[in-house]
Parts: sequence; structure tokens; C-alpha cells
Amino acid sequence: KNDPDRRAQGTGARGRAGFIRIDSVHQGDLDGIKGLYHINAVDCVTQWQVVASVQAISEVHLLSVIEEMLAQFPFEILGFHADNGSEYVNHKVARLLEKLRIEFTRSRPRHSNDNGLAETKNGAVVRKEFGYEHIHRRHAARFDTYCREYLNPFLNFHRPCLFATELADPKKPGRIKRVYRPRDAMTPLDKLASLPDAASFLRPGVTLLELQKLARALTDVQAAEELNEARQALFRRAATRTG
Repeated sequence: KNDPDRRAQGTGARGRAGFIRIDSVHQGDLDGIKGLYHINAVDCVTQWQVVASVQAISEVHLLSVIEEMLAQFPFEILGFHADNGSEYVNHKVARLLEKLRIEFTRSRPRHSNDNGLAETKNGAVVRKEFGYEHIHRRHAARFDTYCREYLNPFLNFHRPCLFATELADPKKPGRIKRVYRPRDAMTPLDKLASLPDAASFLRPGVTLLELQKLARALTDVQAAEELNEARQALFRRAATRTG
């Protein structure tokens, strides 16, 4: 069974980490030259996020990057949901996920909200971080290293996310509404640690104490400063077409 299931994914998560949504962001064209692509994967429950960069959306580049991205999540991945882009909806990606025992689902036709979480993070994180201007594909390896060493740790250890709280709707008896309160904001790591039986979701060899120790190595301010310095250096290298 290698064909991805066409349905909405995420309803099966039931409060458990490990069901991710994935999407891609193109860094523009210039004079007919394709820019690099960012791949953005987000866990439905914790909002744990892994961003990577690739030269092109093709099997030769994408398969290894997807496998490396999945390995960056500290918990076992059970579900992988993508839009209907051909880069994800193909037999080789399906075989990779089957090998890893990960369920593969894709967005339903004319249901654009199926992959809404990843698309929201595309704007709030990826575009905010990298902008819209053309970045030549030859810089993909440098950008990928930056994501792995600086951006992803910052997002998961130091950047709070808003999480919905379900409350009874006083205007509609029997209905539940989702509200986003500032006091419910927390980092993806804090959200992971708050889940019942969180330790049982983790990959072998990974512990919450180890993750929390990594997070405490820098304050939020120090992590933001380190991220900004690394990003400035990265864009200086990418600014020259010959660089």
C-alpha cells in the first residue's frame, strides 16, 4: 500500500504528538533562475516545527531532506499530511514513510484548510525569517544548516506559540468554542512536556530532561540575539550572486 490516503489528517492525533503537516515555500525566481525552496513541517498538537532548505523540489533532493527532517522531531512520527503537490504525493515518498511506519495522508480536493497549520506557519515563521526576495538555489546547503543549527532550536525552545482552549459557548448551548488566550502561550517544548504521558511519545534515547537542559543553555534573549547574528551572516553570504 503505497498510495497516500486523501483525507483530512489531524483528527486522529487526540492530544498526542507525532502527527505532522508539511508544506513548501519557494524563494522566488530571478531572470529565469529558480530560487531555493524551504520545507516546513509542523506537529499538530505541540506546534513543534522543523524547517529545511533544498535546491529544488525533486526526488533527488527531497527524499533525503524529508528523512532528515523527520529525525529532528524528538518524538515518534505517526502521521504525515501534505497538500496535493506532486512533490509529496508520489510513490517514493509513500514508500519512505511506509518504511518508517508513518501514515501518509493528503489534502482533499477543494479543502484548502486541510493543511492550514503548515500554511499559517509559512507566513508567520518562514516568510518572516527569510522574506520574499530571490535566494539562489546554490545557497540551499547554507540555509539548511542555519535552519538546523539556529532556527529550529529557537522555534521549539524559545518562541512561544498560542494554543487554543476549548470553552463552552454561552451564546450557543451545547457548543464549544476555541479561544486563544495570552496566558496559554508556551513554547513547543513546554507544550510537549505538558501532555499526559509525554515521555512515552519520545524517540529512544531522548528525554524531556535532556531537551529542557538544551533549552536552558541560552535565555530567550540570548537565543534571539544568536539567531539574528547568524541570519545576518547568512544573508551577507547570499547577497552576492557569485558567493
